[in-house]
Amino acid sequence: MSQYKLVRFNLNGKDVEKMVDVRASLTDMLRNDYHMTSVKKGCEVGECGACNVIIDGEAFNSCIYLAVWADGKHIRTLESLMGPELSDIQQAFIEETAVQCGFCTPGFIMTAVEILETNRLYTDDELRKLLSGHLCRCTGYENILRAVKKTMYRRLGLPLPE
Repeated sequence: MSQYKLVRFNLNGKDVEKMVDVRASLTDMLRNDYHMTSVKKGCEVGECGACNVIIDGEAFNSCIYLAVWADGKHIRTLESLMGPELSDIQQAFIEETAVQCGFCTPGFIMTAVEILETNRLYTDDELRKLLSGHLCRCTGYENILRAVKKTMYRRLGLPLPE
């Protein structure tokens, strides 16, 4: 069996292909081969969420997802939100001071993107549970929760409760 395999996938809206080591993680491929530096190497065992990316609409820890599994998938990293303006969730993170050291921020934002794209109204407890796969060393959890909640209410056209 070959140690390398050709993987074809869509990365942030662009079709790409790469010959990858079958043992390589998606984190390593995204960082090393595509320079997606928003994908952070934190724990490398799927516990901290710093490496979160969206694969076919669902957030995954890319450190425990093999690069070869990306074949045929649509993968989005924080770089997919880059444009002339900040996205609404990025702006909310700034407004709510949800960014401290910033290491965990890309993973949190990608999970928030998955949450927000459901177009559902979640309770605070539901949002906490949905965001619970992330560790923030700076203990910015409440500010992060407020940023996600604020963006959810804005997208749904609802007034933010006091």
